[in-house]
Amino acid sequence: MKGVIIIEEVFNFIKPELLILIPVLYFIGLGIKKSNIPDKHIPLLLGIISIFLSHLWVFSTSEINNWQDVTNAVFVSITQGILTAGTTVYANQLYIQFKK
Repeated sequence: MKGVIIIEEVFNFIKPELLILIPVLYFIGLGIKKSNIPDKHIPLLLGIISIFLSHLWVFSTSEINNWQDVTNAVFVSITQGILTAGTTVYANQLYIQFKK
């Protein structure tokens, strides 16, 4: 149950609009797993995809008027991407361990 508590805490830091990325990334991960890409690369690929998708959302919904706004948007998109990808991978690992 400790893992569930950790996920709940992480959810407090993820923007509600980006929570949809978690199941999206999960299904993308399933697709990658069926490809020839080694499993050890899946978390990195999900991180890159998540940062890219977060970047699209942050820049499309933010008012950017100066360099400070740009750097803030970049920071937010990177941190949100890492949090959503990390949550996806962590939840998947909890599921795998729970099945054992």
